[in-house]
Amino acid sequence: MSDLEETSSSQSADAVREYKTILREILDARPAGTRLRLAMALGKNRSFVSQIANPQYATPIPIRHLDTIFELCHFPQAARRRFLDAYAKAHPTRHMNDRSGHKMRRQVLALPDLGDAQRNARFDALIMDFARKMSRVMAGSD
Repeated sequence: MSDLEETSSSQSADAVREYKTILREILDARPAGTRLRLAMALGKNRSFVSQIANPQYATPIPIRHLDTIFELCHFPQAARRRFLDAYAKAHPTRHMNDRSGHKMRRQVLALPDLGDAQRNARFDALIMDFARKMSRVMAGSD
């Protein structure tokens, strides 16, 4: 590996640690259960959220998860900007402005309370997954 490649790789790793540190700080400031809700919304295990929020792990956060992370973790604007700057440094070939392939809009739904936080989170994750899949179908990308 050349010195230039080593420097670039080191800078990328530093940027990954930086954005993961920001995510960890945001998650630590959120109420209990945020990690579980995030894992459910991403369709992943809670350990996945711990891994993507741990600066010691080099595993990058997939770009497709960023909008969900921002939505559920309620990033302050300044933290979001710092996170996105570090993410762009860490992954310069990923296109930040086109995370889903098409422009999205927000729709708020009133859903029944199922009387259990885990059941509610699973139900919410199913609705979000359904909406994402339907948008891909409607956009003709599925």
